[in-house]
Amino acid sequence: MTPRVLIVDDDPLIRELLHAYLSQEGYEVHCAETAELAETFLATHAVDLVMLDIRLPGKDGLTLTRELRVRSEVGIILITGRNDEIDRIVGLECGADDYVIKPLNPRELVSRAKNLVRRVRHAQLQKPATALPRQQVKQFAAWSLDTDRRRLIDHAGGETLLTHGEYQLLSVFLRNSGHTLSRDQLMDQIRNREWVPNDRSIDVLVGRLRRKLHDDPAEPQLIITIHGAGYLFTASVAA
Repeated sequence: MTPRVLIVDDDPLIRELLHAYLSQEGYEVHCAETAELAETFLATHAVDLVMLDIRLPGKDGLTLTRELRVRSEVGIILITGRNDEIDRIVGLECGADDYVIKPLNPRELVSRAKNLVRRVRHAQLQKPATALPRQQVKQFAAWSLDTDRRRLIDHAGGETLLTHGEYQLLSVFLRNSGHTLSRDQLMDQIRNREWVPNDRSIDVLVGRLRRKLHDDPAEPQLIITIHGAGYLFTASVAA
């Protein structure tokens, strides 16, 4: 089946450029000027990949990324400015798979699009036709993790919503409790993203997750930094 791509950018030149290159590669390409128009299209059409400018009029690209990832595993590539490093990190945390920096290199972008569509479709094929029942709550230290709703629950019953990135990172830690994981190992297990050399997104995520777990960054007890090696999650996990 022909891969379907939605380009969301308020710059008509970028829309035309990407439309031309992707169409030549055999993609079915659709365009939207705003996040709101993109949502209207996505409400009635399934797509394999969304290419999304961070800075849009009205609802911005980061907000749309977060909303899409809550309900969909569609591939998401952010289009960012050269100086938007913080936005790129936040975008990856919100669930984007990759990003490209303006001015765009169309050949590089097409290559990334091909790789991401292939991974998204492969992941869909790996899903069982009938999902087996799963344990919804995992307990560790003074916390419980509701895996269906992606919420932390404290001993008093208070709830804290995790972002997509925070949830994925905590899930990796829970699966590997008691084992030191390097940044590369963590990045390999967090979704199927493209990461760049010296990527510090993991450190940003660890900091955010520590805050939500009330784990003092000066003297952490749950997520310990092992200098030169990575991070160690210390709590034992009970289903």
